[in-house]
Amino acid sequence: MNIGDRIPDILGIDQDGKEIKSSDYRGRKLILYSYPKANTPGCTAEACSLQSHRAELEAAGYAILGVSKDKSALQKKFAETHGLTFPLIADTETTLLQQLGCWGEKVACGRRTIGTLRTTYLVNEEGLVEKIFTPKEIKTKIHAEQILKYIHSDKE
Repeated sequence: MNIGDRIPDILGIDQDGKEIKSSDYRGRKLILYSYPKANTPGCTAEACSLQSHRAELEAAGYAILGVSKDKSALQKKFAETHGLTFPLIADTETTLLQQLGCWGEKVACGRRTIGTLRTTYLVNEEGLVEKIFTPKEIKTKIHAEQILKYIHSDKE
């Protein structure tokens, strides 16, 4: 996925069993973020950062949508435990993660593995990617602030 690309229409099934499509968000901007594993420290920090700034992000016209390889039951528990009020897609087959280009090789503790690359896509009202935050750019504890800083600097 690159700047200017259209995100897929069928995004997946969320923690409540609801099918999520990009067309559900037409006319709205979208923060689509991928994270490696629910209930881990970095992923929890990132999700909580987005949740705590949700009102500001929504005021800027953005909806929030998360995606990981976790099963829907774990996504649901993650959302309930941390008070997350946005959809979390359970992409157990990694279909969406692969389409987005955020499934691949990564190095953790000197070990190479295949998994989810923490990535955030800002998508415009037409479903086109306008900005990509790469794994090296994302600071999980302040990720919402990073997005807001970009949004506000982009408008000036």
